[in-house]
Amino acid sequence: MLRIIHTADWHLGHTLHGMSREYEHKKFLDWLLDTLGEQVADALIIAGDVFDSANPPAKAQSMLYHFLAQVNRRYPALQVVLVGGNHDSAARLDAPQPLLKELNVHVVGGINRGQDNSLDCKQLLVPLADKQGNIVAWCVAVPFLRPGDLLPVDEGEDPLIQGVRDIYREALIEARTQALPGQALLATGHCYMVGAALSELSERKILGGNQHALPVDIFPTDIAYAALGHLHLAQSVGGRENVRYSGSPIPLSLSENVYPHQVVSVDIEAGACVKWLPIRVPRVVEILRLPPKEPLPLADILVLLEGLDLPESVPEQNWPYLEVSVLLDRPEPGLRRSIDEALAGKGVRLLKISTHYPGERASLSESMPEKNLQEITPDDVFSRRYQQLHDDLPPKALMDAFHEMLEQVQQGSGQ
Repeated sequence: MLRIIHTADWHLGHTLHGMSREYEHKKFLDWLLDTLGEQVADALIIAGDVFDSANPPAKAQSMLYHFLAQVNRRYPALQVVLVGGNHDSAARLDAPQPLLKELNVHVVGGINRGQDNSLDCKQLLVPLADKQGNIVAWCVAVPFLRPGDLLPVDEGEDPLIQGVRDIYREALIEARTQALPGQALLATGHCYMVGAALSELSERKILGGNQHALPVDIFPTDIAYAALGHLHLAQSVGGRENVRYSGSPIPLSLSENVYPHQVVSVDIEAGACVKWLPIRVPRVVEILRLPPKEPLPLADILVLLEGLDLPESVPEQNWPYLEVSVLLDRPEPGLRRSIDEALAGKGVRLLKISTHYPGERASLSESMPEKNLQEITPDDVFSRRYQQLHDDLPPKALMDAFHEMLEQVQQGSGQ
């Protein structure tokens, strides 16, 4: 039997509204290091977006390479497969590949092609062995595929979907020639799949957008397990439990606080996935969104905040992150000060104040039914929008400031 731990979307170097996530990532990697031993894992698959940006800070890079060195030191036989994601630089990941091979780490930042545009399939194939050294599976380690990685396709075929399908097809042909009877085929992917659920604010529909979401049948039914990355919500795809996003190990936006974050333990035996098990990652920093549902008036918000039992004696690195959603009738100049005063002496980090107004969901066209587009002036738009939000006319000082700004814009554009 072969046991794999599947994870993805670490986003090392990430910040949340200006707040570094370094502490949370360090605690996750310490936990993952222990979990590999507790699960008696044979392999670790990291399915892309190991970094949050193509040019990650030095601390983020150091964190990754320190972790990989620790894995090799504690579990010398454990194999690591790491593929690039849409946030990663393929060249940056591939650069230390010769050194990482000595640590039993196989990195595929991006695909390689020969001068004749033939795909380097051997680069993508990783044999995975059990504790006795017997090859149990072949992993087709495909990274995030950019449009430039894809070859032209026949007329009438979708160039993105068919281009991706062709890469998997070629790589799997090579894998099947290498695999002996009883050895499983695995695949990785960093992509957006048809029918998958996005997390609000923190993910992009990659590879051409939603209309180019990849169908689950790019992974043939003889693949025992497909380890996916990109989506932060753990989920299976297309009704196939063995085609799965592991999800991110920590929440990467405030809206991701509502679901658990995890890695996946996968058992491969006799050429098939015989078991998969989610392993929840402990959350060391909580995210509070108050109120939890609809925004409330400021007076109600202040009562909620003053009632929070969050002692300052807790280490600051463990203080929860806080988003406050306030319903206002009109702009409130002292809003931040009032909230800060309510939080005085509490162990919490205020990351975001979201303001909402009663009329913000109405469209301007609904408020101007009597005018056609040619008759509407900038004053009309500004005044009507202000009335929608605040149920009152804009004050003279604000209108004067708007006219001054409008005049500057018109002079700059030569109007």
